[in-house]
Amino acid sequence: MTDPLRHQECETETQEADLPNVCVVTHPLAAAGENATRSLLDILSAITSVALVTADLPADSEIRDRHELVELTRKGAGDSVVTAAARFLLNQLRMCRVIAGRDEDVVLFFGATSYLLPIIAARLLGKTVLVEPRGDVPLTLRLNWEQQLPDRVAAVLAGAVRALERAGFAVAHGVVTYTPEMARQLDLHPESPSVYPTGARYVRTDEFRVHQPYADRDRVVGFLGRLDEEKGVRELAVVATQLPDDITFRFVGDGDLREWLEQDLAAEIEAGQVELTGWVDHDKVPQALNDLELLILPSQPTEGLPTTILEALACGTPVYASPVSGVPDVVRDGETGFTIDSREPTALAAGIERILDRDDLAAISENGRTLIEREYSFDAACERYRGILRSVAGYSS
Repeated sequence: MTDPLRHQECETETQEADLPNVCVVTHPLAAAGENATRSLLDILSAITSVALVTADLPADSEIRDRHELVELTRKGAGDSVVTAAARFLLNQLRMCRVIAGRDEDVVLFFGATSYLLPIIAARLLGKTVLVEPRGDVPLTLRLNWEQQLPDRVAAVLAGAVRALERAGFAVAHGVVTYTPEMARQLDLHPESPSVYPTGARYVRTDEFRVHQPYADRDRVVGFLGRLDEEKGVRELAVVATQLPDDITFRFVGDGDLREWLEQDLAAEIEAGQVELTGWVDHDKVPQALNDLELLILPSQPTEGLPTTILEALACGTPVYASPVSGVPDVVRDGETGFTIDSREPTALAAGIERILDRDDLAAISENGRTLIEREYSFDAACERYRGILRSVAGYSS
C-alpha cells in the first residue's frame, strides 16, 4: 500500500506529463464534505497538479497545508433558505471570477453539480469540465427544507436544484460517479461515453485492515457515524431493544441524537445490551470496526458511497446496509455483506439475527477485504483517475 502522504511529498516525481492539470471546485464544506474532498485531492495530486476552489473550509483542515487553496469566503451555506439562496448565487459569481484567472486545463466540480453559472463559464473559457456528484443533493436539501417549509414548497425548491444539476450534467464534458449503480440512480447511463462510473474514493488499507480475526470477535453489532435522523439512528434504537440478550448493539459516534439515545435506551445501557462509545478519533476507527461482527447502516438514499462502508470491509467487517446509490456495487449481498430490504425495526432485528446465524461469515469477511484491496486501494484509485483524465484530455470546448 502506498501512503498518500508520501505521494504528496514526492508528487513532482510521480506526476505525469500527459495528464492535464485540475482545478477542483466545491460548495462550502462541512466535515463530511471536507473528508471526501481531501481524499479526491490526495488522489489527483499524486498524478497531476491540482488546486482547490472552495468556501468555508474548516480551520483545522489538512487541505490548507497540503494543497493549493483558493477560499472564496469564510461563510457557510447559511441557516435559512433565503440566506442559502443568496450565498449560493454569490458563490457562483465568485467561482466564475476565480476560474477565469486559473490556467488549469480541467475544472472538476466536486459535489457542486448544481452550480450552473461557473460550469457554463468554464466551458466558455475553453476548459474541459467534469462534474462529480457526491450523492443525491436535491433529495438531501428537500429533507432539510421540509423541517423549515411546507412540504410542497420544499419539493418545488428541490426540483429547481435538480433541474440545475441536470443542466450541469448536460453542459459538462463528462460526469464522474463513484460506481455504476450510483450513475443509474442519478438517471445516468454508465455505458455512456460522457459518464465515468468508477470514481470511488480510496481506503488507507495499511491503517484499515484486519487486526482482530473474525472468528475471535465478540457477538457485537453496531453503527458508526453521525448520530442523526438521516442515518436511521431512531430506527436502530428500536432494533437494539429487540435483539436477543447475547447480542450487544454498539453506537460509535456522536451527533444530535446522542442525548436522546442515552435517555431512550437507559435501561438497555444499564443492562449492558447497548453501548454508546461517543466520539472516536479517526486513528481509533479501525479498531472500533474490528470490534464488530456486523456494521449496520440503514441510510436514506442521499449519500453516494459512505466511506464507513469501505473502511469496514477493509477491516473484514461485513456490512448490512441500505442498497442506495453506489452501495450495491460494494455491499454485494451474500458475498461481501448484506442489503437491507426494510428499514422497519422488527425486520432489521430479524435480519441481524439471521445474518449472525450464518456459517459463512468468516468467508464473507475475507471477501470484503479482498474487494477493497483490489478495487479501492489508493493505487487503484489513482489508476482510475489516470484513465479519466487521459480520456478527457482530448476534449475541447
